[in-house]
Amino acid sequence: QVQLVESGGSLVQAGGSLRLSCAVSGSIFSILAMGWYRQAPGKQRELVAGITSGGSTNYAMSVKGRFTISRDNAKNTVFLQMNSLKPEDTAVYYCNLMPWPINGYWGQGTQVTVAS
Repeated sequence: QVQLVESGGSLVQAGGSLRLSCAVSGSIFSILAMGWYRQAPGKQRELVAGITSGGSTNYAMSVKGRFTISRDNAKNTVFLQMNSLKPEDTAVYYCNLMPWPINGYWGQGTQVTVAS
C-alpha cells in the first residue's frame, strides 16, 4: 500500500524559490510514474509536473521553465524545485501517481503561499 507524505511548503516572496519533497512508502516506488499536483482555493486540483519511472518529465504550461521535477529512487522520494515563484502559484501541493492518482487517496499536502 502506497503512502505519500509531502513537505517543504512555506511562505515566500514573489520571485523566490522552494523545494518540495514527497516521501513515498512501498517497495515499488522505482516503477511508479509520479506527479505533483496543486489545488488553489476555489479551483480544481491540477497536475503541474510529472516524471516517469525512466526519468522523462512533463510540465503544465503555467510552470514550464520555472519548475523542475526529479526523483531519487534510492530514497523513495520525488522533488519539485520551484523557481521564480508567482502569487498565482499559491496552492496546496500534493504528490500522487501519474497520470491517474490513487483512487480516493491523497496525502496531507504542503501549503505554498507566494506573497506579491
